Amino acid sequence: MQNPILKPGKKNHLSGDFSHAEVTLANRNNGTLLETLNYDVTPTGAHYLLNHFDVPYVADDTDWQVSIDGEVKHALAINLEQIKALATKTNTSKTLRVTLECAGNGRANVSPRWPSQPWQMEAVGTSDWHGMPLKHLLDQTALLTSCTELVFHGADHGIDSGQVHNFARSLKIADALHDDVLLVWQMNNQPLLPQHGFPLRLIVPGWYGMASVKWLNRIEAIDHAFDGVQQTGTYVYRKDSDDAGIPVTTIRVKSLMVPPGIPDWSSRKRLIKPGPVVLTGRAWSGKGVPISKVEWRCDDDQWQEATLHPLKATAANEHSYAWCKWTDEWHATSGKHILSCRATDANGNVQPVEPPWDQAGFGNNAVQTVEVWCDNY
Repeated sequence: MQNPILKPGKKNHLSGDFSHAEVTLANRNNGTLLETLNYDVTPTGAHYLLNHFDVPYVADDTDWQVSIDGEVKHALAINLEQIKALATKTNTSKTLRVTLECAGNGRANVSPRWPSQPWQMEAVGTSDWHGMPLKHLLDQTALLTSCTELVFHGADHGIDSGQVHNFARSLKIADALHDDVLLVWQMNNQPLLPQHGFPLRLIVPGWYGMASVKWLNRIEAIDHAFDGVQQTGTYVYRKDSDDAGIPVTTIRVKSLMVPPGIPDWSSRKRLIKPGPVVLTGRAWSGKGVPISKVEWRCDDDQWQEATLHPLKATAANEHSYAWCKWTDEWHATSGKHILSCRATDANGNVQPVEPPWDQAGFGNNAVQTVEVWCDNY
């Protein structure tokens, strides 16, 4: 007789109030505070968080090992200190400022919605990630020509879709060997926090966050397509349950606005005074593609182009994967208004006004709307 915990129940789309299970997930996985979009780098404690299973307890990083096996000439087990020493010896340490976004960001704004982590728009954050390019560690193993994919296994363990497994994702060789795919041990100049993958994780810039496997403890070189739960069962764009789908990979173009004025405690609706109001926010896209334009509008007025403030790279930190700041001034008039913003990237991709449909609510990059009431107070 099958354990009822392992028997996946039938899921149906929901409308209206959030279920108890969704609220439980929301209490475990926090989004960023939209007012912290003012910061170039998200304060570490405000960076969005999505963990599928329990956070593994790691008391000390000195014994942490990563094994590399499968289609390699030299299997390897290496601890974190040895990885750091290799980075120093080969002068390959690297810091990248990367905007990460959860693939399910915006799911709660679609109706009917898929019952899962009920993100509205806050599942995004930008950090300085420090480590070494993955390819330099793989050089120590000599990948065989038969290897077509690398599977990254995390230490987090649980049940999803009725299957017990460790969280694992794969990348094709060409993607995995990119110069900017990093093994990281620092976030914002500090050791990784437990909930962010301490002591070692993967960062895949320009991809949705599911690719950046946390608590990395095994890299498996394989000669076939990986069919793990988190590779083929989830994180796939599907129109319906019968659709074979398209894998979720790189981030879609998107922008957000810092909600202006002051908030109502429970609804988060905004109150502002009439007159000039500075609007500000962030915009980003996948694959390191830059933002070419951000527009905003009040109610159904014409879109107005904002001023972009791209981050300037330094010798120690390259920013092509980080969000871009935008600003403009709005002359607010009395009454209720709806503010919106949308971004366009250098490839001509534009945020849609309406959410793109996906069965599980992945990749929703529809424009943000902010309800404000303008009055003298």
